[in-house]
Amino acid sequence: MRDVYFDYGAATPVRPGVVEAMLPYLKEQFGNPLSLHRYGDGPRQAVEDAREKVAQLIGARGNEIYFTASGSEANNMAVKGVALMNEKKGKHLVVSAVEHLSVINAAQTMEKMGFEVTRVPVDKYGLVDPGDVENALRDDTTLVSIMHANSEVGTIQPIAEIGRVVKAKSKAYLHTDAVATAGNLPVDVKELGVGLLSLAGNQFYGPKGAGALYVKRATRIMPLIDGGVQEAGRRAGTENVPAIVGLGVAAELAASEMEQRRAHVLPLRDRLIERLTGEIDHLYLTGHATKRLPGHVSVVVEYIEGEAMLLLLNMQGIAASSGSTCTSRALKASHVLTAMGFDPGLANGSLLLTLGSGNSAEDVDYLMEVFPPIVDRLRQMSPLYKAD
Repeated sequence: MRDVYFDYGAATPVRPGVVEAMLPYLKEQFGNPLSLHRYGDGPRQAVEDAREKVAQLIGARGNEIYFTASGSEANNMAVKGVALMNEKKGKHLVVSAVEHLSVINAAQTMEKMGFEVTRVPVDKYGLVDPGDVENALRDDTTLVSIMHANSEVGTIQPIAEIGRVVKAKSKAYLHTDAVATAGNLPVDVKELGVGLLSLAGNQFYGPKGAGALYVKRATRIMPLIDGGVQEAGRRAGTENVPAIVGLGVAAELAASEMEQRRAHVLPLRDRLIERLTGEIDHLYLTGHATKRLPGHVSVVVEYIEGEAMLLLLNMQGIAASSGSTCTSRALKASHVLTAMGFDPGLANGSLLLTLGSGNSAEDVDYLMEVFPPIVDRLRQMSPLYKAD
């Protein structure tokens, strides 16, 4: 039995070089970056060096990067912070129907506080139409939040086009959740036309607990956490120096290795999609066929529940997911798939396979050796299934 990890979308292994860079800040370089004595000098400089590396990854300035504990925190900071700071200008927000729950739920919280939220639909591939965003804009719109790519179905959104629409038709800020893309695809905040962008280190071989929010200069945003002057007063609390250092090194490595990593996973992705859709009946690819993340394969399998597939795959040494890690334990149909028009029953049969640097063609072949019998076994147990 092989040991195969097909869940890079949930967490990537931390690169050895990243770990090595973090270790001194867990031991001898333990000082607080705000301390005025020599024990704070090294950690303070390390945080600023990391800030520059993250900024370079996305084409920003160092003073536009604010460290957070996760991509979800960065998303919350963007949505709630902009909404609250600009409510005198308007109380209308625009999000897509397929956003990560850290955006969806943050928008719902703002609704409870008296804001209005327009949820832009998507097509059957999970794509947002920039025209729908344009139609949703109002004079009192202060924020538009559309993700760069969807972690459940892999679809990459036309953010640059949406950015042009928002700039031409409103004074709203544009935020994009780039957790799935930053470090994996070329991302430039100027080319995308965004004023805010979220990212997370655990998506590109950095540590968990390390994220960042890009905030364009002159953007009005309220802190979520009060209490200190850290992060230019926009995010209080003693910095997690080891994690921030790891995020910086991971960003630096991602910038230099991005094309090599993409070239490795892209043919594996295409091989896996071709075999899954060609060899298993009643299995459907979800998301856009070509406008998708390079290491991302998402399907729905008719007559089967995703949890059962995951359990049997795990028994064969294969780690996979049934969708977003933040929602997979809820045992509910994915809001992403239902927004794309999938029947909730079919959506419950979702399977997500995300590939990374440790995968090989042999892993793909092994999956295709054990997965079809699993599908057959589970379908024989389903009262809805009738063999063709």
